Amino acid sequence: MEKWKQDFLEWIDFKSNDYHPFVWIRGEPKIGKNVYIGFFTTINAKDSNIEIGDYCDIAPFVSINCADSHKRCIGLLDDIERQPIIIENNVFIGSHSVIKAGAYIGHHSVIAAATVVDPVKIPPYSLVIGNPMKVKEGYYKSKLEEIGKLE
Repeated sequence: MEKWKQDFLEWIDFKSNDYHPFVWIRGEPKIGKNVYIGFFTTINAKDSNIEIGDYCDIAPFVSINCADSHKRCIGLLDDIERQPIIIENNVFIGSHSVIKAGAYIGHHSVIAAATVVDPVKIPPYSLVIGNPMKVKEGYYKSKLEEIGKLE
């Protein structure tokens, strides 16, 4: 690794990774096989659990963050709240999306660009859009059935 890159990673407290020099990962997330993570994406698994399944595609500028400090900042809590995040297999997450602590995204789901995913369980094959998010459950299940890829 080039010296400037090593110096930069030490300075910002992020480990080098196999995705892109400007993908920033804190903690020890579990990332499956054949996962693409776009540049300027941050994954914060510090002191919590983040699992990303196989064959996921995470576009650039996505934030996946297990921590929420707003209650600490305004004096309601003494510590940062942390919750796990689970992203099952074959999930696409569009650019500029935010995956909040406590989110669970079912397999074969699509998170549209600029969507804020709340700490809820999203069923498989869903299309999730917007802020506030709207979940279209089973949206891709019928599409896959129509072309014979799902029985």
